[in-house]
Amino acid sequence: MNFYIVMQGRTYDEAKEKQVVWCSILDNSGQTPHSWERMKEVKKGDAIFHCVKGEIVAISTAQEDCGEGVNPFDQSGEVGHQFPAVYEELHFPVSIKEHFEEIEPLLPVKYSPFQHNGDGNQGFLYPCNEMLAIKLLELMSDANIYEENEEQLEFAIGLIAQKERNTLAPVLIETEAEAKVKIRKGQQKFRKQLMPLWDNQCALCGISLPGLLRASHSKPWKDATNDERLDPYNGILLCHNHDALYDQGYIAFDGTGKIHISSEIEQMGYVKYGIHEKMRVARVEENKKYFKWHKREIFRGEKNGLENS
Repeated sequence: MNFYIVMQGRTYDEAKEKQVVWCSILDNSGQTPHSWERMKEVKKGDAIFHCVKGEIVAISTAQEDCGEGVNPFDQSGEVGHQFPAVYEELHFPVSIKEHFEEIEPLLPVKYSPFQHNGDGNQGFLYPCNEMLAIKLLELMSDANIYEENEEQLEFAIGLIAQKERNTLAPVLIETEAEAKVKIRKGQQKFRKQLMPLWDNQCALCGISLPGLLRASHSKPWKDATNDERLDPYNGILLCHNHDALYDQGYIAFDGTGKIHISSEIEQMGYVKYGIHEKMRVARVEENKKYFKWHKREIFRGEKNGLENS
């Protein structure tokens, strides 16, 4: 199962009524935007979050692989990308801006569905990584399943009967469980393949107790493709301390394996963090592109948090 976020406006109600997701193939300039082309990736069983006017209003499940179909919203006869989907509408929509502090850290650097202020980006279908999907599902569940007001609690028997007829709850629970299983299995496989590449010890300090080691992604799960997430060269084995420094961008490595330390850490504190400027890791050529991505996108190189070199 893969996850997507679809940006819908005036067509949402009709699309829900027809139980379909549809978009054009070509724009007015004869080009196919990436967010339209992505429709071709959708497979049967994938989950779609429906965003309308800044709110997640529904979740749907693709009933078939995406194909082509005639525009269902007018009589133009235009052929576009299309797949049938079973919509489960939320009684209480989830506002992106209200929860943006929780959502923003999970957004990818590239092809994010939302801007830094919480507004939706222009486009149609965006990828949604599993960690973002889990967060959205948690927010949807909190608003629509677990939050019962006092009046509802007074009618517990009727509420239970209502929930037994409610198809939204099992969809949210099962979808969240599947996303968590996908992450757990992927991370287990990644760690198993990565550890021997670094001699089963922290690449910086040599700690070898398995319980103190983390398989650190250079290009995080939220930004990586499915292949990159499981590529053992997209990572480095570090102890918990050095993993936290790497994950948060306080240290990085260049293409030669040389350490770079953020100016946000004062030099007098290097010993406390177990780092020094002459550190170097024994990287291989396959690590290079991932180290460079991490240094460019995550490393807090300058005092303003940006690194341009």
